Amino acid sequence: MNTFTRIVALLSLSACAGLAPAQQPQPQTEADGIAVKPLSKWRNLQDRQQVDQQAQSQYAALLGEARQKGALVPASHPQVLRLRGIARRLIPYASRWNADAAQWQWEVNLLNSSQVNAFCMPGGRIAFFSGILTTLKLTDDEVAVVMGHEIAHALREHGREQAAKSNVTALGTKLLGAGAAALFGVDPRITGTVADMAAKGLSLHYSRGDEREADLVGLDLAARAGFDPRAGVVLWQKMGALNKSAPPAFLSTHPSGADRIDEMNKHMGEVLPVYARSKGVSAAQLPPYRSSAMAGN
Repeated sequence: MNTFTRIVALLSLSACAGLAPAQQPQPQTEADGIAVKPLSKWRNLQDRQQVDQQAQSQYAALLGEARQKGALVPASHPQVLRLRGIARRLIPYASRWNADAAQWQWEVNLLNSSQVNAFCMPGGRIAFFSGILTTLKLTDDEVAVVMGHEIAHALREHGREQAAKSNVTALGTKLLGAGAAALFGVDPRITGTVADMAAKGLSLHYSRGDEREADLVGLDLAARAGFDPRAGVVLWQKMGALNKSAPPAFLSTHPSGADRIDEMNKHMGEVLPVYARSKGVSAAQLPPYRSSAMAGN
């Protein structure tokens, strides 16, 4: 059974790799910062207008429900003003990563919830949950890194890309499972189960890759807007302290906190000069980053 599982998984990987559209290198537009890569051509397999309409409808429904329950924080609240001010600084740099962002109708809202979460839907529809601000005691720099990360998912069209990959992967693994059943005389129910497991494993891999890209794009956005990218490291140290029972990285749609911190540190030399330039100094002249301790510490 183990040998057969490996065979089907390898066949699935090969088939899906063969279906993946080729990506052409794109020259970087600036000499520093995170290099801009082409948007994944996978996303073209999902209708953009349909995705945008769904996002708009879902976001409106969420705000409507929150308003009914008294959970939509008023626009005059200091935390809403804070979030929108940070967004105004990040948004001008969004089109570097996706030219369509210049036409988006950006929205930023705050929901009164203990959840430690935030998101940005296609079209620039941003929402923060109050729990992420209060539980982690985020500085403006850390808020900018979180917001930049979530904006990056929308800019790089990860949701659209992921939906296309999942559809193709599911179809490919089912076809390979059926073929393997016929070739090896194995019960189709077994190969179907293995195919489903392979598809889920591939989807997790894609999601972790998207998270890593969003981390780096978020740091770049924050740095260009004048926020300290070193806040990303501190942010994930805080998240790590909060999520000590998180699942292993290979079973999660998110890389582990330690992996994320390592990756950020590897690229800090690319984004720190961008931040320093926004402050009119060199990277060597920057003072150490200062954060707020988590609540309860």
